[in-house]
Amino acid sequence: MTENFTDWLRSRSEPDWTAVVEHPFTDALFDGSVPDEYMSSYLVQDYQFVDDFLALLGAAVAKADRYSSRLALAGSIAVVTSEENTYFQRSFDALGIGETDRVNPELDPATAAFRDLMRDTRDNGGYAEILTVLTVAEWTYQEWAVRAPAKPDNFVHAEWIELHSNPDFQEWVSWLRSELDRIGAGLDERERARCLRLFQQATKCEVDFFNAHWD
Repeated sequence: MTENFTDWLRSRSEPDWTAVVEHPFTDALFDGSVPDEYMSSYLVQDYQFVDDFLALLGAAVAKADRYSSRLALAGSIAVVTSEENTYFQRSFDALGIGETDRVNPELDPATAAFRDLMRDTRDNGGYAEILTVLTVAEWTYQEWAVRAPAKPDNFVHAEWIELHSNPDFQEWVSWLRSELDRIGAGLDERERARCLRLFQQATKCEVDFFNAHWD
């Protein structure tokens, strides 16, 4: 394989990859025109991923093949439980979202499907499979966020963009890609095919999630 593993995975996940990165929801986010109703629904449902995402990171720490990788993964856990969690709580307050909707909302089908994928990968996947799902979740968000021409005035919109476009987050995504490239170089054809199916499935979940809060 002459191209990087992550580039190989992404190129075989079109048109869904571009549908995520260039989704109308993100374009509206850039100019601050996402209605509060849509933004509230989106953030409430997105917050339901946090626990499963942390568990997936924990599984990656447990299954990583070297100490330096464990350190990088563990560092990302601190970000999710501090800066990102604080953003959610401030945004919920600003949007008037009650406690029930914060912690126990009715899940959209798209949310439930992505949570199921994370849980199945956590429980049954190896390090390569876990990295694959993590990479889709983080890389797609970086790709749409860095397209923002400027930050909107509304902090709920602006800080969500900043969380996924700042230098630290870009460094984290770069590390995830390089780590998956490293692991992918040692996979056989069957293992690569399994990662590709997961990459495509996770990308489709991202498309469905954005559609659920726009269509």
